[in-house]
Amino acid sequence: MLSCIEWFGADRCMFESNFPVDKGSYSFNNGWNAFKRMTAQASPDERKALFGSTASKVYRL
Repeated sequence: MLSCIEWFGADRCMFESNFPVDKGSYSFNNGWNAFKRMTAQASPDERKALFGSTASKVYRL
């Protein structure tokens, strides 16, 4: 995932969840905590994009 974010940039990437379908594989909290830990070194603007603003832009929310 980090390679994709590096190649395409945070303004073209976003995190998503497939809950509740994935509930049998891992907990919701574990999934989102993994995303947060993965982006711990990212700037606040990059994290904002990955966790919401890119999706808002793409889906015109």
